[in-house]
Amino acid sequence: MKKTICIILTLLFTSFAALNAAEASQRPNILYIFTDDQSYRSVSAYEGAHDWVKTPNIDALAESGMRFKTCYTGASCQMSRSMMLTGRLQHAIKSFDISNYPSCDYDPKIQPFWPANFRKHGYKTACIGKWHLGADVGHGRDWDYSVIWDRMGKKNGHAYYYNTQVRYNGGERVPLGGYSTDRYTELAVNYIQNKSKEDEKPWFLWLCYGGVHGPYTEADRHKEMYADAPPTDIPSDIFGPRPTKPKHLVNYTKWKKTKDGKPKDFDKRVKKYNRAVGALDEGVGKLIEALKKSGQLDNTLVVYTSDQGFAWGQHGCSAKWMGYDANIAAPLIFSQPGRIKPNQLCAEPVNGVDIVQTFHSIAGIKPVMKLHGRDMAPLLKDPSAKLKEPMLLTHTARLYGEKFLEAIKQGIFVGQKTKPAYLMMRDGQYKYIRHMKKDTIEELYDLDKDPEELNNLAVNPECRSLLKKLREKAAVEIRKKDGEFIDFLPKPKVQ
Repeated sequence: MKKTICIILTLLFTSFAALNAAEASQRPNILYIFTDDQSYRSVSAYEGAHDWVKTPNIDALAESGMRFKTCYTGASCQMSRSMMLTGRLQHAIKSFDISNYPSCDYDPKIQPFWPANFRKHGYKTACIGKWHLGADVGHGRDWDYSVIWDRMGKKNGHAYYYNTQVRYNGGERVPLGGYSTDRYTELAVNYIQNKSKEDEKPWFLWLCYGGVHGPYTEADRHKEMYADAPPTDIPSDIFGPRPTKPKHLVNYTKWKKTKDGKPKDFDKRVKKYNRAVGALDEGVGKLIEALKKSGQLDNTLVVYTSDQGFAWGQHGCSAKWMGYDANIAAPLIFSQPGRIKPNQLCAEPVNGVDIVQTFHSIAGIKPVMKLHGRDMAPLLKDPSAKLKEPMLLTHTARLYGEKFLEAIKQGIFVGQKTKPAYLMMRDGQYKYIRHMKKDTIEELYDLDKDPEELNNLAVNPECRSLLKKLREKAAVEIRKKDGEFIDFLPKPKVQ
Protein backbone atom coordinates (compact mmCIF):
# COMPACT_ATOMS: atom_id res chain seq x y z
CA MET A 1 0.00 0.00 0.00
CA LYS A 2 2.77 2.42 1.02
CA LYS A 3 4.61 1.55 -2.19
CA THR A 4 1.47 2.32 -4.24
CA ILE A 5 1.01 5.67 -2.50
CA CYS A 6 4.63 6.54 -3.13
CA ILE A 7 4.25 5.73 -6.81
CA ILE A 8 1.11 7.86 -7.06
CA LEU A 9 2.77 10.78 -5.29
CA THR A 10 5.81 10.47 -7.53
CA LEU A 11 3.61 10.53 -10.63
CA LEU A 12 1.68 13.53 -9.34
CA PHE A 13 4.88 15.39 -8.54
CA THR A 14 6.33 14.56 -11.94
CA SER A 15 3.16 15.70 -13.68
CA PHE A 16 3.07 18.91 -11.63
CA ALA A 17 6.71 19.60 -12.41
CA ALA A 18 6.11 18.94 -16.10
CA LEU A 19 3.12 21.27 -16.06
CA ASN A 20 5.14 24.01 -14.39
CA ALA A 21 7.92 23.54 -16.94
CA ALA A 22 5.39 23.80 -19.77
CA GLU A 23 3.91 26.96 -18.27
CA ALA A 24 7.38 28.43 -17.80
CA SER A 25 8.30 27.70 -21.40
CA GLN A 26 5.26 29.68 -22.55
CA ARG A 27 6.21 32.70 -20.49
CA PRO A 28 8.44 35.17 -22.30
CA ASN A 29 11.79 36.33 -21.10
CA ILE A 30 11.65 40.05 -20.28
CA LEU A 31 14.50 42.38 -21.15
CA TYR A 32 13.67 45.68 -19.50
CA ILE A 33 16.01 48.45 -20.70
CA PHE A 34 15.80 51.40 -18.34
CA THR A 35 17.79 54.56 -19.04
CA ASP A 36 18.20 57.65 -16.88
CA ASP A 37 16.78 61.13 -17.54
CA GLN A 38 16.12 60.36 -21.20
CA SER A 39 13.59 62.57 -22.92
CA TYR A 40 11.48 61.15 -25.73
CA ARG A 41 12.89 64.06 -27.76
CA SER A 42 16.29 62.31 -27.78
CA VAL A 43 14.93 59.41 -29.86
CA SER A 44 14.63 60.19 -33.56
CA ALA A 45 11.56 57.96 -33.95
CA TYR A 46 9.61 60.42 -31.80
CA GLU A 47 7.85 63.55 -32.98
CA GLY A 48 9.49 66.49 -31.28
CA ALA A 49 13.02 65.14 -31.62
CA HIS A 50 15.48 67.53 -33.22
CA ASP A 51 15.97 66.85 -36.94
CA TRP A 52 19.65 66.09 -36.39
CA VAL A 53 19.09 63.43 -33.68
CA LYS A 54 19.93 59.91 -34.90
CA THR A 55 19.13 56.76 -32.90
CA PRO A 56 18.95 54.03 -35.56
CA ASN A 57 18.92 51.03 -33.21
CA ILE A 58 16.22 52.38 -30.88
CA ASP A 59 14.25 53.36 -33.98
CA ALA A 60 14.61 49.81 -35.33
CA LEU A 61 13.31 48.45 -32.03
CA ALA A 62 10.29 50.77 -32.32
CA GLU A 63 9.69 49.63 -35.90
CA SER A 64 9.72 46.00 -34.76
CA GLY A 65 6.92 46.56 -32.24
CA MET A 66 4.86 49.29 -30.60
CA ARG A 67 5.92 52.80 -29.71
CA PHE A 68 3.89 54.66 -27.11
CA LYS A 69 3.39 58.33 -27.85
CA THR A 70 3.29 59.37 -24.20
CA CYS A 71 4.72 57.57 -21.18
CA TYR A 72 5.01 59.07 -17.69
CA THR A 73 7.24 56.44 -16.10
CA GLY A 74 7.74 58.64 -13.06
CA ALA A 75 8.68 62.19 -12.09
CA SER A 76 12.21 61.79 -10.68
CA CYS A 77 14.97 59.24 -10.31
CA GLN A 78 14.58 57.44 -6.99
CA MET A 79 10.84 57.91 -6.84
CA SER A 80 10.39 56.44 -10.29
CA ARG A 81 12.50 53.40 -9.42
CA SER A 82 10.57 52.79 -6.21
CA MET A 83 7.32 52.85 -8.18
CA MET A 84 8.84 50.51 -10.73
CA LEU A 85 9.81 47.90 -8.12
CA THR A 86 6.56 48.08 -6.14
CA GLY A 87 3.98 48.74 -8.86
CA ARG A 88 2.48 51.40 -6.59
CA LEU A 89 2.21 55.17 -6.93
CA GLN A 90 4.59 57.10 -4.73
CA HIS A 91 2.00 58.30 -2.21
CA ALA A 92 1.22 54.68 -1.23
CA ILE A 93 4.65 53.04 -1.16
CA LYS A 94 5.07 51.67 2.34
CA SER A 95 7.97 51.87 4.81
CA PHE A 96 10.21 53.99 2.59
CA ASP A 97 12.45 56.56 4.30
CA ILE A 98 14.88 58.74 2.33
CA SER A 99 15.68 61.30 5.00
CA ASN A 100 19.35 60.42 4.44
CA TYR A 101 19.15 60.81 0.66
CA PRO A 102 20.53 59.29 -1.58
CA SER A 103 20.28 56.42 0.89
CA CYS A 104 16.93 54.70 1.21
CA ASP A 105 15.65 52.52 4.03
CA TYR A 106 12.72 50.18 3.56
CA ASP A 107 11.30 46.98 4.98
CA PRO A 108 10.89 44.31 2.24
CA LYS A 109 8.43 42.42 4.45
CA ILE A 110 6.13 45.46 4.61
CA GLN A 111 6.82 46.68 1.07
CA PRO A 112 8.02 43.76 -1.08
CA PHE A 113 9.52 44.23 -4.52
CA TRP A 114 7.72 42.24 -7.19
CA PRO A 115 10.83 40.56 -8.74
CA ALA A 116 10.97 38.40 -5.57
CA ASN A 117 7.51 37.12 -6.47
CA PHE A 118 8.61 36.42 -10.04
CA ARG A 119 11.44 34.29 -8.60
CA LYS A 120 8.93 32.26 -6.60
CA HIS A 121 6.97 31.62 -9.79
CA GLY A 122 9.83 30.26 -11.84
CA TYR A 123 11.60 33.32 -13.24
CA LYS A 124 15.34 33.87 -12.97
CA THR A 125 15.80 37.54 -12.14
CA ALA A 126 18.75 39.85 -12.69
CA CYS A 127 19.56 43.53 -12.21
CA ILE A 128 22.49 45.26 -13.91
CA GLY A 129 23.40 48.92 -13.50
CA LYS A 130 22.12 51.85 -11.48
CA TRP A 131 20.22 51.03 -8.27
CA HIS A 132 19.61 54.28 -6.37
CA LEU A 133 17.58 52.67 -3.57
CA GLY A 134 20.13 52.44 -0.78
CA ALA A 135 22.50 49.80 0.55
CA ASP A 136 20.02 46.90 0.44
CA VAL A 137 20.29 45.80 -3.19
CA GLY A 138 18.04 42.78 -2.70
CA HIS A 139 20.44 40.11 -3.94
CA GLY A 140 19.16 36.63 -3.05
CA ARG A 141 15.72 38.05 -2.29
CA ASP A 142 14.80 39.98 -5.45
CA TRP A 143 17.68 39.02 -7.75
CA ASP A 144 19.36 35.74 -8.62
CA TYR A 145 22.15 37.71 -10.29
CA SER A 146 23.12 41.32 -9.79
CA VAL A 147 25.82 43.80 -10.77
CA ILE A 148 24.71 46.98 -9.10
CA TRP A 149 26.00 50.52 -8.81
CA ASP A 150 24.29 51.59 -5.60
CA ARG A 151 25.20 55.31 -5.57
CA MET A 152 26.36 55.10 -1.96
CA GLY A 153 29.46 57.11 -1.10
CA LYS A 154 30.30 60.62 -2.25
CA LYS A 155 32.70 59.60 -5.01
CA ASN A 156 30.65 56.68 -6.34
CA GLY A 157 27.42 58.66 -6.24
CA HIS A 158 28.56 60.92 -9.07
CA ALA A 159 30.45 58.32 -11.11
CA TYR A 160 27.82 57.89 -13.81
CA TYR A 161 30.24 57.19 -16.65
CA TYR A 162 33.74 56.54 -15.35
CA ASN A 163 35.34 55.34 -12.10
CA THR A 164 32.14 53.49 -11.28
CA GLN A 165 32.20 50.93 -8.46
CA VAL A 166 29.72 48.08 -8.49
CA ARG A 167 28.66 45.20 -6.24
CA TYR A 168 28.64 41.77 -7.86
CA ASN A 169 25.91 39.61 -6.32
CA GLY A 170 25.69 41.76 -3.20
CA GLY A 171 29.43 41.71 -2.46
CA GLU A 172 31.83 44.55 -1.71
CA ARG A 173 32.25 47.41 -4.16
CA VAL A 174 34.85 46.89 -6.87
CA PRO A 175 35.76 48.99 -9.93
CA LEU A 176 33.60 48.40 -12.97
CA GLY A 177 36.22 49.74 -15.37
CA GLY A 178 35.71 51.51 -18.68
CA TYR A 179 32.76 53.58 -19.87
CA SER A 180 29.77 52.47 -17.79
CA THR A 181 27.18 52.42 -20.60
CA ASP A 182 29.37 50.08 -22.64
CA ARG A 183 30.22 47.90 -19.65
CA TYR A 184 26.58 47.46 -18.62
CA THR A 185 25.79 46.44 -22.19
CA GLU A 186 28.62 43.87 -22.14
CA LEU A 187 27.38 42.41 -18.86
CA ALA A 188 23.82 42.18 -20.20
CA VAL A 189 24.98 40.54 -23.44
CA ASN A 190 26.93 37.96 -21.43
CA TYR A 191 23.86 37.29 -19.30
CA ILE A 192 21.69 36.74 -22.37
CA GLN A 193 24.24 34.44 -23.95
CA ASN A 194 24.62 32.39 -20.77
CA LYS A 195 20.87 32.05 -20.34
CA SER A 196 20.61 30.39 -23.74
CA LYS A 197 22.80 27.56 -22.40
CA GLU A 198 20.91 27.02 -19.13
CA ASP A 199 17.57 25.49 -18.16
CA GLU A 200 14.22 26.41 -19.68
CA LYS A 201 13.26 28.83 -16.92
CA PRO A 202 12.29 32.27 -18.26
CA TRP A 203 14.34 35.24 -17.13
CA PHE A 204 13.73 38.88 -16.27
CA LEU A 205 16.63 41.30 -16.69
CA TRP A 206 16.32 44.89 -15.50
CA LEU A 207 19.14 46.72 -17.28
CA CYS A 208 19.50 50.15 -15.66
CA TYR A 209 21.87 52.46 -17.50
CA GLY A 210 23.33 55.49 -15.73
CA GLY A 211 23.23 57.42 -19.00
CA VAL A 212 22.00 59.92 -20.00
CA HIS A 213 22.05 61.53 -16.52
CA GLY A 214 24.29 64.57 -15.96
CA PRO A 215 27.12 65.28 -16.57
CA TYR A 216 26.03 63.79 -19.93
CA THR A 217 29.48 62.40 -20.67
CA GLU A 218 29.67 60.98 -24.18
CA ALA A 219 31.95 58.10 -25.13
CA ASP A 220 35.22 59.23 -26.72
CA ARG A 221 34.09 57.84 -30.08
CA HIS A 222 31.07 60.16 -30.03
CA LYS A 223 32.76 63.46 -29.17
CA GLU A 224 32.36 64.76 -32.73
CA MET A 225 28.82 63.49 -33.17
CA TYR A 226 26.47 66.27 -34.33
CA ALA A 227 29.43 68.61 -34.94
CA ASP A 228 27.89 69.71 -38.25
CA ALA A 229 24.32 69.83 -36.96
CA PRO A 230 22.45 73.15 -37.09
CA PRO A 231 21.87 75.18 -33.90
CA THR A 232 19.28 73.76 -31.52
CA ASP A 233 15.89 75.47 -31.55
CA ILE A 234 15.30 77.44 -28.36
CA PRO A 235 11.90 76.95 -26.65
CA SER A 236 9.74 80.05 -26.78
CA ASP A 237 9.08 80.16 -23.02
CA ILE A 238 12.62 79.55 -21.76
CA PHE A 239 12.71 82.92 -19.99
CA GLY A 240 9.03 83.56 -19.44
CA PRO A 241 6.90 85.24 -18.36
CA ARG A 242 4.23 82.57 -18.19
CA PRO A 243 1.23 84.50 -16.87
CA THR A 244 -1.15 81.53 -16.68
CA LYS A 245 1.21 79.32 -14.65
CA PRO A 246 1.29 78.98 -10.84
CA LYS A 247 2.95 81.96 -9.20
CA HIS A 248 6.29 80.26 -8.52
CA LEU A 249 6.64 79.32 -12.20
CA VAL A 250 5.66 82.59 -13.90
CA ASN A 251 9.23 83.86 -14.24
CA TYR A 252 11.13 80.71 -13.32
CA THR A 253 14.25 79.86 -15.34
CA LYS A 254 17.43 77.86 -14.80
CA TRP A 255 19.16 79.56 -17.73
CA LYS A 256 21.49 82.55 -17.71
CA LYS A 257 20.84 85.09 -20.44
CA THR A 258 23.76 86.27 -22.59
CA LYS A 259 24.17 89.83 -23.89
CA ASP A 260 22.38 88.90 -27.09
CA GLY A 261 19.41 87.59 -25.08
CA LYS A 262 20.04 83.88 -25.67
CA PRO A 263 20.43 81.14 -23.02
CA LYS A 264 24.08 80.59 -22.19
CA ASP A 265 25.65 77.40 -23.61
CA PHE A 266 22.23 76.11 -24.67
CA ASP A 267 23.22 74.45 -27.94
CA LYS A 268 26.43 73.07 -26.42
CA ARG A 269 24.61 71.41 -23.51
CA VAL A 270 21.79 69.94 -25.62
CA LYS A 271 24.25 68.49 -28.15
CA LYS A 272 26.38 66.96 -25.38
CA TYR A 273 23.29 65.36 -23.86
CA ASN A 274 22.29 63.80 -27.15
CA ARG A 275 25.82 62.57 -27.85
CA ALA A 276 25.66 60.60 -24.57
CA VAL A 277 22.59 58.84 -25.99
CA GLY A 278 24.82 57.45 -28.75
CA ALA A 279 26.23 54.63 -26.59
CA LEU A 280 22.73 53.76 -25.35
CA ASP A 281 21.58 53.38 -28.94
CA GLU A 282 24.55 51.18 -29.82
CA GLY A 283 23.83 49.11 -26.71
CA VAL A 284 20.29 48.40 -27.92
CA GLY A 285 21.69 47.12 -31.20
CA LYS A 286 24.10 44.77 -29.41
CA LEU A 287 21.39 43.45 -27.08
CA ILE A 288 19.03 42.64 -29.95
CA GLU A 289 21.87 40.95 -31.84
CA ALA A 290 22.67 38.83 -28.76
CA LEU A 291 19.03 37.74 -28.54
CA LYS A 292 19.04 36.82 -32.23
CA LYS A 293 22.29 34.85 -32.10
CA SER A 294 21.23 32.98 -28.96
CA GLY A 295 17.87 32.03 -30.48
CA GLN A 296 15.91 33.87 -27.78
CA LEU A 297 14.52 36.85 -29.67
CA ASP A 298 11.11 35.33 -30.46
CA ASN A 299 10.53 34.45 -26.80
CA THR A 300 11.78 37.70 -25.31
CA LEU A 301 9.67 40.76 -24.59
CA VAL A 302 11.95 43.79 -25.00
CA VAL A 303 10.83 47.00 -23.31
CA TYR A 304 12.72 50.28 -23.62
CA THR A 305 12.02 53.32 -21.46
CA SER A 306 13.58 55.74 -18.95
CA ASP A 307 12.91 56.69 -15.35
CA GLN A 308 11.46 59.96 -16.65
CA GLY A 309 12.17 62.57 -19.28
CA PHE A 310 14.19 65.77 -19.14
CA ALA A 311 13.39 69.33 -20.22
CA TRP A 312 15.83 71.42 -22.21
CA GLY A 313 14.57 74.98 -21.85
CA GLN A 314 10.84 74.28 -21.89
CA HIS A 315 9.09 76.18 -19.07
CA GLY A 316 12.52 77.57 -18.13
CA CYS A 317 13.73 74.14 -16.99
CA SER A 318 16.87 72.07 -17.35
CA ALA A 319 15.52 69.27 -15.22
CA LYS A 320 12.74 66.76 -14.62
CA TRP A 321 10.27 66.82 -11.64
CA MET A 322 7.59 69.17 -12.94
CA GLY A 323 4.42 67.64 -14.37
CA TYR A 324 4.90 68.80 -17.96
CA ASP A 325 5.52 66.40 -20.84
CA ALA A 326 8.79 68.16 -21.64
CA ASN A 327 10.04 67.35 -18.14
CA ILE A 328 8.80 63.85 -17.43
CA ALA A 329 7.60 62.16 -20.64
CA ALA A 330 9.92 59.29 -21.54
CA PRO A 331 10.18 57.05 -24.61
CA LEU A 332 8.43 53.69 -24.32
CA ILE A 333 8.74 50.79 -26.74
CA PHE A 334 7.38 47.24 -26.48
CA SER A 335 8.67 44.62 -28.91
CA GLN A 336 8.30 40.86 -29.27
CA PRO A 337 8.02 39.07 -32.62
CA GLY A 338 4.78 37.15 -32.98
CA ARG A 339 3.21 38.77 -29.90
CA ILE A 340 3.30 42.44 -30.91
CA LYS A 341 2.77 43.56 -34.50
CA PRO A 342 5.48 45.78 -35.99
CA ASN A 343 5.28 49.49 -36.84
CA GLN A 344 2.56 50.39 -34.38
CA LEU A 345 1.97 53.65 -32.53
CA CYS A 346 -0.24 53.84 -29.43
CA ALA A 347 -1.55 57.25 -28.37
CA GLU A 348 -3.05 56.11 -25.05
CA PRO A 349 -1.05 57.75 -22.18
CA VAL A 350 0.54 55.22 -19.82
CA ASN A 351 2.87 55.26 -16.81
CA GLY A 352 5.41 53.16 -14.93
CA VAL A 353 3.01 51.24 -12.72
CA ASP A 354 1.08 50.29 -15.87
CA ILE A 355 4.25 48.62 -17.13
CA VAL A 356 4.55 46.61 -13.90
CA GLN A 357 0.92 45.50 -14.09
CA THR A 358 1.48 44.44 -17.69
CA PHE A 359 4.55 42.37 -16.81
CA HIS A 360 2.39 40.43 -14.33
CA SER A 361 -0.34 40.00 -16.92
CA ILE A 362 2.00 38.71 -19.61
CA ALA A 363 3.80 36.38 -17.20
CA GLY A 364 0.52 35.14 -15.72
CA ILE A 365 1.66 35.89 -12.17
CA LYS A 366 -0.65 37.13 -9.41
CA PRO A 367 0.86 40.08 -7.48
CA VAL A 368 1.55 39.71 -3.75
CA MET A 369 -0.01 43.08 -2.99
CA LYS A 370 -2.26 45.60 -4.68
CA LEU A 371 -0.76 47.18 -7.79
CA HIS A 372 -1.81 50.61 -9.01
CA GLY A 373 -1.25 50.08 -12.69
CA ARG A 374 -3.56 49.32 -15.61
CA ASP A 375 -3.03 46.26 -17.78
CA MET A 376 -1.64 47.43 -21.13
CA ALA A 377 -2.17 44.03 -22.79
CA PRO A 378 -5.28 45.28 -24.72
CA LEU A 379 -3.16 48.12 -26.15
CA LEU A 380 -0.43 45.70 -27.26
CA LYS A 381 -3.08 43.84 -29.28
CA ASP A 382 -4.84 46.95 -30.57
CA PRO A 383 -3.15 50.38 -30.24
CA SER A 384 -6.49 52.13 -30.83
CA ALA A 385 -7.98 50.53 -27.71
CA LYS A 386 -8.84 52.72 -24.73
CA LEU A 387 -8.15 51.81 -21.11
CA LYS A 388 -11.13 52.20 -18.79
CA GLU A 389 -9.38 54.36 -16.20
CA PRO A 390 -7.47 57.62 -16.71
CA MET A 391 -3.71 57.73 -16.19
CA LEU A 392 -2.60 58.95 -12.76
CA LEU A 393 0.78 60.01 -11.42
CA THR A 394 1.71 61.32 -7.98
CA HIS A 395 4.96 63.05 -7.09
CA THR A 396 5.21 63.52 -3.35
CA ALA A 397 8.75 64.95 -3.26
CA ARG A 398 10.88 63.10 -0.71
CA LEU A 399 8.07 61.60 1.32
CA TYR A 400 6.37 58.25 0.84
CA GLY A 401 3.35 56.42 2.18
CA GLU A 402 2.47 57.00 5.83
CA LYS A 403 5.06 59.80 6.27
CA PHE A 404 3.59 61.69 3.33
CA LEU A 405 0.01 61.22 4.55
CA GLU A 406 0.88 62.44 8.03
CA ALA A 407 2.60 65.54 6.63
CA ILE A 408 -0.43 66.37 4.48
CA LYS A 409 -2.78 65.88 7.44
CA GLN A 410 -0.68 68.31 9.48
CA GLY A 411 -0.61 70.87 6.69
CA ILE A 412 3.13 70.55 6.14
CA PHE A 413 4.39 71.62 2.70
CA VAL A 414 6.07 68.51 1.31
CA GLY A 415 7.54 69.85 -1.93
CA GLN A 416 10.20 72.32 -2.97
CA LYS A 417 10.05 75.30 -5.33
CA THR A 418 11.72 73.51 -8.21
CA LYS A 419 10.74 70.00 -7.11
CA PRO A 420 7.00 70.34 -6.57
CA ALA A 421 4.61 67.81 -5.10
CA TYR A 422 1.55 67.24 -7.24
CA LEU A 423 -1.14 64.92 -8.54
CA MET A 424 -1.36 64.63 -12.33
CA MET A 425 -4.11 62.99 -14.38
CA ARG A 426 -4.35 62.36 -18.13
CA ASP A 427 -7.91 61.90 -19.33
CA GLY A 428 -8.16 61.83 -23.11
CA GLN A 429 -6.76 65.03 -24.54
CA TYR A 430 -6.69 66.78 -21.16
CA LYS A 431 -4.01 66.97 -18.51
CA TYR A 432 -4.98 68.04 -15.01
CA ILE A 433 -2.39 68.99 -12.36
CA ARG A 434 -3.21 69.70 -8.74
CA HIS A 435 -0.37 71.04 -6.64
CA MET A 436 0.03 70.05 -2.99
CA LYS A 437 0.82 73.61 -1.97
CA LYS A 438 -1.48 76.10 -0.28
CA ASP A 439 -2.80 79.01 -2.35
CA THR A 440 -1.64 77.50 -5.65
CA ILE A 441 -3.76 77.40 -8.78
CA GLU A 442 -4.48 74.18 -10.62
CA GLU A 443 -3.29 73.50 -14.16
CA LEU A 444 -5.33 72.22 -17.09
CA TYR A 445 -4.08 71.71 -20.64
CA ASP A 446 -5.68 70.60 -23.88
CA LEU A 447 -2.77 68.64 -25.34
CA ASP A 448 -4.39 68.33 -28.75
CA LYS A 449 -4.45 72.10 -29.18
CA ASP A 450 -1.55 72.99 -26.86
CA PRO A 451 1.03 70.16 -26.85
CA GLU A 452 3.74 72.41 -25.35
CA GLU A 453 1.49 73.23 -22.36
CA LEU A 454 1.80 76.98 -22.65
CA ASN A 455 -1.84 77.96 -22.04
CA ASN A 456 -3.23 76.97 -18.63
CA LEU A 457 -6.99 76.63 -19.11
CA ALA A 458 -7.55 76.51 -15.34
CA VAL A 459 -7.48 80.33 -15.25
CA ASN A 460 -10.06 80.59 -18.05
CA PRO A 461 -13.59 81.22 -16.65
CA GLU A 462 -15.09 79.39 -19.64
CA CYS A 463 -13.30 76.19 -18.56
CA ARG A 464 -14.45 76.15 -14.91
CA SER A 465 -17.02 73.41 -15.42
CA LEU A 466 -14.44 71.23 -17.17
CA LEU A 467 -11.91 71.98 -14.42
CA LYS A 468 -14.42 71.01 -11.72
CA LYS A 469 -15.27 67.80 -13.55
CA LEU A 470 -11.62 66.75 -13.84
CA ARG A 471 -10.84 67.76 -10.25
CA GLU A 472 -13.66 65.52 -9.00
CA LYS A 473 -12.71 62.69 -11.31
CA ALA A 474 -9.08 62.82 -10.15
CA ALA A 475 -10.23 62.63 -6.53
CA VAL A 476 -12.40 59.57 -7.23
CA GLU A 477 -9.65 57.78 -9.13
CA ILE A 478 -6.90 58.50 -6.61
CA ARG A 479 -9.02 57.14 -3.75
CA LYS A 480 -9.18 53.84 -5.66
CA LYS A 481 -5.39 53.77 -5.45
CA ASP A 482 -5.04 54.16 -1.69
CA GLY A 483 -5.05 57.94 -1.99
CA GLU A 484 -6.52 58.94 1.36
CA PHE A 485 -4.41 62.09 1.18
CA ILE A 486 -6.79 63.65 -1.36
CA ASP A 487 -9.21 64.54 1.44
CA PHE A 488 -6.55 66.53 3.30
CA LEU A 489 -4.95 68.48 0.45
CA PRO A 490 -5.07 72.28 0.67
CA LYS A 491 -7.84 73.69 -1.48
CA PRO A 492 -6.58 75.01 -4.81
CA LYS A 493 -6.58 78.75 -5.38
CA VAL A 494 -9.28 79.92 -7.77
CA GLN A 495 -8.38 82.70 -10.21
